[in-house]
Amino acid sequence: MRYSDDIIEEVRSRNDIVDVIGGYVSLNHKGNSFSACCPFHHEKTPSFHVSREKQIYHCFGCGVGGNVFTFVMEYENYSFPEAIKMLAERSGVELPEIKMSEEDRSKENFKVMLKDMNKTAAAYFHYLLTKTDHGEKARNYLKNRGYTEETINKFGMGYSDIYRDDLYKYLKSKGYTDAQMSKSGLVEINEKNGPTDKFWNRVMVPILDINGKVIAFGGRVLGDGLPKYVNTQETAVFEKSRNLFALNIAKRSKRRGIIVCEGYMDVIAMHQAGFDNAVASLGTAFTIGQATLLKRYTDEVYLAYDSDDAGTKANLKAIDILREVGITTRIIDMSPCKDPDEFILKNGVDAFEDRISNATTGIVFEIDVISKGYKLSDPEDKIKFIKDTALRMSKIDEPVVRHSYIDAIADKYYLDKDDLKSMVTAYGTAGANNKTISDRYSKVTNGNTNHKADKTKVEEYKSQSLLLSWMVNMPELFDKLKDVITEDDFVDEDYKTIAHLLFEQYKKDGRVSPAAIVDVFDDVEKQRLVANILQTELPFDTSLEEKEKALNDVIYKTKQQRIDYEASLCAGDMTKIQQLLNMKTQLAKLHISLKNG
Repeated sequence: MRYSDDIIEEVRSRNDIVDVIGGYVSLNHKGNSFSACCPFHHEKTPSFHVSREKQIYHCFGCGVGGNVFTFVMEYENYSFPEAIKMLAERSGVELPEIKMSEEDRSKENFKVMLKDMNKTAAAYFHYLLTKTDHGEKARNYLKNRGYTEETINKFGMGYSDIYRDDLYKYLKSKGYTDAQMSKSGLVEINEKNGPTDKFWNRVMVPILDINGKVIAFGGRVLGDGLPKYVNTQETAVFEKSRNLFALNIAKRSKRRGIIVCEGYMDVIAMHQAGFDNAVASLGTAFTIGQATLLKRYTDEVYLAYDSDDAGTKANLKAIDILREVGITTRIIDMSPCKDPDEFILKNGVDAFEDRISNATTGIVFEIDVISKGYKLSDPEDKIKFIKDTALRMSKIDEPVVRHSYIDAIADKYYLDKDDLKSMVTAYGTAGANNKTISDRYSKVTNGNTNHKADKTKVEEYKSQSLLLSWMVNMPELFDKLKDVITEDDFVDEDYKTIAHLLFEQYKKDGRVSPAAIVDVFDDVEKQRLVANILQTELPFDTSLEEKEKALNDVIYKTKQQRIDYEASLCAGDMTKIQQLLNMKTQLAKLHISLKNG
């Protein structure tokens, strides 16, 4: 389902991005753009920028970005057609009637049907728990765990009966077919055994998406049966690695940060105790997709995993993943209890508040774990510990933070501060200040991206992304770079697409329109990557000579990358190899002047 490019452009041009976003957040005029604290994650210092000239936005804190359509889709949780309709109505544009393809309509209808079926099942499970004699055992279990009636209703908790086809019969009575149920994750149907419910004799917990729609279930067995916990298998509306239980509630919490637990029963207990910023992963280890989701709402996470060895390993893995997307972590000490639920039951809310206040930073936790592998009274072991610690601390980019941790760790483990600092320096952090002029320009395009793959791309093709930023910021470069840079110099396909569109726009109108380029990419993560490049403001408060040096450096690297790429594809083709050698010779003589005339 897609409107014509002309209609999309008309709606976009009639909705100034500053006016639209200004209706949601308070924007401050700053330099060539408008800024605000990002509406998609918690922050104190504004890193969210909106450009009226380019008609795009980008947050250099969490990585979100795009044009006016992207913003409405992200903020309102709208689909692209819904965003167009909303903005068309806002600006008085009359939209033509369009038809969905049969394939798109089928997919969309199927997802709507699955969510309706899950909602129907959730209501039935809740009815069995709260209104029938069959649910008495489950009610007693929840009562014994301390859950109140208010909590049970808030989370829509329920009960799946002891009969193997109870839910199947109920859904059948509501008009759902066997084919539909077999793809829902709720019922298994085969010729030998007939229909069998996936959940029976379990306390049921509906799993909601970020918009509050039921997309799956978790079930806790009553009695000693195994497995103790079962989650819905992945379906067209449920992807475990990209959802977090109770995030639809936690995202609105006024408490600091978000607490990540191992299980949904822990989360429910914590919400009942007043910690409504708690969430849990869903039957899988913590993933980059879940970290990316969290980054939209917070830059600080508290880990409340179990206090056993498995919990320690989970903490270490989560710290690494959260660091990858730019989230700081603190570890809540649950000992001597196993998990948050048990801790709160035994020690109360105030004691858990104290544990949050005294939570250990992720870096200190990692070094504490490292220390347990060494006998620090032994000189050789102590040296190995210092080396491991220094290696870990060398990964801290900010000098002030790094030095603060050096002091704290040295005091805690009775280490010589100067020796520790020297060893950290030996691992490379002291060289961080040896930046070239071109590095100063390069770093501006290395903002946070929301997937590891995107981050890798920004690093690998830094010169290409930076050259695109130069061309958007200085359109006069299109004339200066004529016959020097073409779209073929961008060996990454996404960057080549951006370059192609920029060259086309400039050739046609003598200007560029970054906002129009965003719509070419259907994937939200790619839209963010594009917005990062096109919204980047280069630090032009330098001399003409410095700017020339930086520009020529990035052109050289881009051209060199193309030569290397083509060389990797032409093994044995002597004609092509000679052409590339000639290109390399010409490249060494290349110099673009920024002086007028």
